Amino acid sequence: MEAAVKPKMRTVDMAYIAMFAVVMAVCAWISIPAAVPFTLQTLGVFLAVGMLGGKRGTLAVLIYLLLGAVGMPVFAGFNGGLGYMLGSTGGYIVGFLLSALTMWGFEAALGRKTWVLAVSMVLGLAVCYAFGTAWFMVVYAKNTGAIGLMTALGWCVIPYIVPDLVKIALALLLQKLLSTAIRLR
Repeated sequence: MEAAVKPKMRTVDMAYIAMFAVVMAVCAWISIPAAVPFTLQTLGVFLAVGMLGGKRGTLAVLIYLLLGAVGMPVFAGFNGGLGYMLGSTGGYIVGFLLSALTMWGFEAALGRKTWVLAVSMVLGLAVCYAFGTAWFMVVYAKNTGAIGLMTALGWCVIPYIVPDLVKIALALLLQKLLSTAIRLR
C-alpha cells in the first residue's frame, strides 16, 4: 500500500508567508518617536515566527530580506536595496534571519509552549544584536575608523533593549490572542 505524499508547501502556506513578509514591511515603516526613535521591525519578525511556526516564519523573514535586497522599500524609512543592507546597520537586518532561525531551533527542540517562545525571542534578539553589532563595528571601522565595543553597544543596542523587550511582550500577547481567534497551522 502506498503512503500518501504530503506536499512540501501548500498554497495557503505560501499565502501566510507572503502575508507576514508584508506585515514585517509595514512594521518597519512604523516609526515610534522617542529619545532614540525605533521601528516595529522586530515585532514583525517575532509575530511571523510566533504565528506561523519556525519553518514558515523563517521563510517569511527570508522573503522579506530578499524583497529588500532587490530594492523594494521594505526596510525602515522606506529603504531597500543591497547597498542599504550592506551598510552599517545591515547586520541587524540580516540578524532578523538569525533570530528566526534561533526561534525555529528552540521550537524544534522544545516545542511551542509560551515560555519556549518567550525564551527563543529573547535569545533570538540577542543573536541579532550580536551579529548586527559585529557587522556595525566592521563597516564603521572601514568607513570611519575603529570603534570600541562599548561605544557600539551604546549607539546600537542599549537604547533599544527596553523597546525590544516591550515588542517581545506585545508579540507574545498578540500571538496568544490571535492563535485562539485564527488558525494558521
